[in-house]
Amino acid sequence: MAVPAAGVVVATGAIPLDHARAEAERLGPVVGFLAAVLVLAHFCDAEGLFRACGAWMARWARGRPVRLLTAVFALASAITAVLSLDATVVLLTPVVFATAARTGVRPKPHVYACTHLSNTASLLLPVSNLTNLLAFAASGLSFTRFAALMTLPWLVAIGAEYVVFRRFFVRDLAAAAPSPRIGEPAGLPLFALVTVACTLAGFVVASTFGVEPVWAALAGALVLAGRALVRRTATPPTVVRAAAPAFLAFVLALGIVVRAVVDNGLAGALGHVLPGGTGLPALLAVAAPAAVLANLINNLPAVLVLLPLTAPAGPGAVLAVLLGVNIGPNLTYAGSLATLLWRRIVHQHEHGVDLKEFTRLGLLTVPSALVPAVVALWGALQVL
Repeated sequence: MAVPAAGVVVATGAIPLDHARAEAERLGPVVGFLAAVLVLAHFCDAEGLFRACGAWMARWARGRPVRLLTAVFALASAITAVLSLDATVVLLTPVVFATAARTGVRPKPHVYACTHLSNTASLLLPVSNLTNLLAFAASGLSFTRFAALMTLPWLVAIGAEYVVFRRFFVRDLAAAAPSPRIGEPAGLPLFALVTVACTLAGFVVASTFGVEPVWAALAGALVLAGRALVRRTATPPTVVRAAAPAFLAFVLALGIVVRAVVDNGLAGALGHVLPGGTGLPALLAVAAPAAVLANLINNLPAVLVLLPLTAPAGPGAVLAVLLGVNIGPNLTYAGSLATLLWRRIVHQHEHGVDLKEFTRLGLLTVPSALVPAVVALWGALQVL
């Protein structure tokens, strides 16, 4: 639907053709990076990385639900930060289902953790989320400084989520599990791990020299995809499908549609609501509307709308927007594309998701994580 909508706004003159072209050029590196990371995550899965993660969780938890929840939080946070939230939703969620079945624990708390952490734990690096890439470009920060400023908010938000999960799912986590089937440990795919580590190092080096992170991501994707092609465990069409070209077209088209809406009055309306400055009250007053807007129109359009309005106030305001659009979507299904995709995967595993329960959990976790994360961001800005 987004591609025809972009055609309509251009054809009707709602956005001049040169503005549409400029928006596509601005989003080009972001879309290229997204494609590379999707390919990287796909071939990490093909190498057995996520199966190894499941085996480790099962052996470490040994049928104890609280230990399994802790393991899921740790792995989901790391995978989301390094391989992006799509990897957590698409690749880790099925592994968590299988691990819960193997260890005999109730899957609900652990599966819910996947969707919450795909949003909340995507705060750390510019490469963790598509919204981060957009904010990174608008902030003017280096890769390392972005990560340094977001480390404390990331830890605080994840910790707040963990505390709420322990209380909210107390009955599920207290339920006794039968004798777990642990199974043999799965070997770690060293080639995939080394490639991911080198790609992360490439992000830092590229940022130091002012090079777009897309080139480091592309190098990592080419290494893993090339290895699979040489070994004939994949074909060129497999690589193309892993890059999700339809989703990439959606992102570009959505950017054009949002630009048209912003140019035709939305920017002026929101400009009267958002405060200036980077003091703690101002940061809270930016993050809260960002969280609300993410649930009204989805977090990707929300960040596209808000970044041009907050960028003049400096990187603090931009990062406050990011806190709102990344933590806020845990409130409703429509808050982020990752949550919508997670819901579909959960239904494929014949596990019901109750809307009231999802919303009640979101009403507890979103303010509990968002407010202290904004305070942590303010503190990081003062120190760093």
